[in-house]
Amino acid sequence: MAEDSFNITSSDSLVMQQYLDAFRRSEYLGPEESLLVAILDDAVQEYRKYYRAHDAEGKKRFREVEEWVMHERDGWIFSFGNVCELLGLDPDYVRRVLRESQSEPAEKENRMQRDGTRRRAA
Repeated sequence: MAEDSFNITSSDSLVMQQYLDAFRRSEYLGPEESLLVAILDDAVQEYRKYYRAHDAEGKKRFREVEEWVMHERDGWIFSFGNVCELLGLDPDYVRRVLRESQSEPAEKENRMQRDGTRRRAA
């Protein structure tokens, strides 16, 4: 059920966060689901916060979360794939949304810089 509602949404970079927020507000979440949501939410926040890091600590934190997110299932109960599946999410879809959200701000920034350059040159 939850997987279907997530898959019909667009790949907007905020969709995953909105989905996790809805999970968190649900009065039907047991302690196990709450833990899984917290783990995934923390990973999403770290991924988004540090993907453009320039300092060594930020780069290290991004590498760690990226490795956890992109690593295929390895039998560990708290692997990214298992966490997603236990929450009814498609891990490949979540990975794709994260990667797309990673490139969107850079594309917008590049577009703005090009537009600004054109205006100044005109």
